[in-house]
Amino acid sequence: MMTGFRLNFSPLKEPLGFVKLVEWLTAVFAFGSCGGFSGKNILSVFCGDGRNETLNANFHYPFRLSQVPLVGGNTTICNQSVSTTHMVGDSASSAEFFVGIAIICFLHSMAALLVYLGYMHVYKNSEFGPIFDFVVTAILVFLWLVSSSAWAKGLQNVKYATDTEGLSATLSLCKESNITCEVTEYANMRTLNISVVFGYLNMFVWAINAWFVYKETRWHSQKFSSPPGPGRQHVPASI
Repeated sequence: MMTGFRLNFSPLKEPLGFVKLVEWLTAVFAFGSCGGFSGKNILSVFCGDGRNETLNANFHYPFRLSQVPLVGGNTTICNQSVSTTHMVGDSASSAEFFVGIAIICFLHSMAALLVYLGYMHVYKNSEFGPIFDFVVTAILVFLWLVSSSAWAKGLQNVKYATDTEGLSATLSLCKESNITCEVTEYANMRTLNISVVFGYLNMFVWAINAWFVYKETRWHSQKFSSPPGPGRQHVPASI
């Protein structure tokens, strides 16, 4: 059996190769829309004497909000001294898990495309290759489900922590009866919402790919090519 590299783009015209190419693209959109995010909400503090001051709530990937100062040093706001205050919340674990799975799938898709386009003759004649491909694909379907669900909950926590209710609960000054705090300018979180959508889309695409990979395994071929049993042999008709 020849094992050398043979470049052939025909697998891209088949579901096995085409879906793998789609997986590569959706993985790029998933980690790109989440990993590169940076935003800022503006919290307006309305003092009792008619004045108002503003605070910047900056946040970015990986969203360790508890390490981001909302008020730095000893600052005077509404004639009151406010000590260093950090935002509340930490969604780093879910965000990094989500981006990590996306990067792993991106690299896996590249490697799989290399095999499909250059070593398909080896892949088709091997029992181990398709089975290994199917097992890895099935695992990644599950990991996409877990990471997307975790990141969806983490994003919800980020939105709460940077909203009026979350920031007001963090800043003790906002609990004064004559002071009102409100977020007046919001960062555009559309890309973060899109990242969650792409997470579940990846899970769906990888599940489809698992079926096409399964059809390449011996489990599927044996199911449809097993010889008939002794009791079902064809008996020639008597003349």
